[in-house]
Amino acid sequence: MKILVRKQNARTSETEAFIAFCFENTDAFTGTVKELDEGCNGVLSRIKGAGDFKARMNETIVLYTKDSIAPKRIVLVGLGKKEEFTLDRYRGAFSAGARKIRDLAIKEFTASPILEDIDFSVSEMSEAAVEGVILGLYRFTPYKTKNDRIESLERLTLIADNKNIPSIKNAVHQAEIACEATCFVRDLVSTPANEMTPSTLAARALKHCASTGVKIKIIEKAAMKKMGMNALLGVARGSCEPPKLIVMTYNGGAKTANPIVLVGKGITFDSGGISLKPSEKMDEMKDDMAGGAVVIAVLCAAAKLKLPLNIIGLVPAAENLPGGCALKPGDVLRSLSGQTIEIKNTDAEGRLILADALEYAQRFTPAAVIDIATLTGACVVALGEYLAGMLGTDDQLKNELRHAASLTGEALWELPLWQEYEDLLKSDIADMKNVGTRMGGTITAALFLKKFAGAAPWAHLDIAGPAFISQDKPYIPKGASGIGARLLIRFLKNRIERQNE
Repeated sequence: MKILVRKQNARTSETEAFIAFCFENTDAFTGTVKELDEGCNGVLSRIKGAGDFKARMNETIVLYTKDSIAPKRIVLVGLGKKEEFTLDRYRGAFSAGARKIRDLAIKEFTASPILEDIDFSVSEMSEAAVEGVILGLYRFTPYKTKNDRIESLERLTLIADNKNIPSIKNAVHQAEIACEATCFVRDLVSTPANEMTPSTLAARALKHCASTGVKIKIIEKAAMKKMGMNALLGVARGSCEPPKLIVMTYNGGAKTANPIVLVGKGITFDSGGISLKPSEKMDEMKDDMAGGAVVIAVLCAAAKLKLPLNIIGLVPAAENLPGGCALKPGDVLRSLSGQTIEIKNTDAEGRLILADALEYAQRFTPAAVIDIATLTGACVVALGEYLAGMLGTDDQLKNELRHAASLTGEALWELPLWQEYEDLLKSDIADMKNVGTRMGGTITAALFLKKFAGAAPWAHLDIAGPAFISQDKPYIPKGASGIGARLLIRFLKNRIERQNE
């Protein structure tokens, strides 16, 4: 979809449809809605006054202007109560309006991204508006027949006065890159596992980052064996698909600056291995590489945004299957760090591949390490489908991530890295077990990772719940959500701003 920014006013915009917004608990229209209402001889006020449109959150109504003004239609979208307004609600409202227009089989529409008397900047509102439209209209259709394809919108025009146009244009650029990253993650996660193997994931990383300045090295099975990445290799043993370690390097900062290292779990299909999962919803285990997809997307986005940072991306990729050579409960693996791990449950495989990747990260002398993974079902039990868990060793790093989450709407909830639970990982025959008890599983998984995370500030994001959702949200169609991409991009941008203070 092409996005244009033009100097124009609402009443003279030649468009098939104009999206306008109003709050539930306000009597008088302001800004763009007031302008449109006056041009239509007060019809919007009469409809709202009669109670035919209450302006509840994401409520929509379509009005035909009958040539009283230039737009052929007005799509009025409710914002709910003004005191409850957030940027995330604005994303949802723009998505609701865009979806309504798509339902009308219209190919273009116009809107003003600026609301009056709202405590957000023009850039923030414009970025949220574009994100709501692009992310809300997303559909994964490569496997649909031609007749089943959903019609798509071709153009969005954002209007403003001269003083705001530069801010809006920059916000559109920023939002388009963040949305491209999110939709890339959604595409990868939605692709069935027979077509998204570790080799395919590596190939997609190479293709996606071509001409961006991101350097990619693929570490193959033989090199892993030579290095001693036996935890990663152990997980991959049951599959005929060879594992890969995707190493991505973006150097946008000073040569002497230590990099931020992002590590993403890349299990392209997780059957549970010998500790086989139940068959119900096993098809969704194609999403177990969501963290890895996020890391690939974020590295490319950082390069396109020319962020002045050094960033390393690590994606250990493998399949977890119960083949004849598969890892067995009771086996002991010697990880890249030299620490030994007794396998109690082969379905706790994500932490094994991350253990070797986190150890590998230490050779870059990181300024900070963040791993992101669909790691534990326990996190879904604790926090539900829409919240990601966060644990870590550094309060400043966690606060930065929390702030980025508040701006992007990709919510995080901190769980304690409770040291007393570390005893649950003690093994009689090795340095540690790969699981504790059924209780506190997200915490014990993070405590396991901490043994390999090194001395740098470290945070672990468990996205097992929100990576693949069962019902539509305002701007997230059900299925792969792409969570983590916008969050980490915003985290990186905020870190630059903080360094420049």
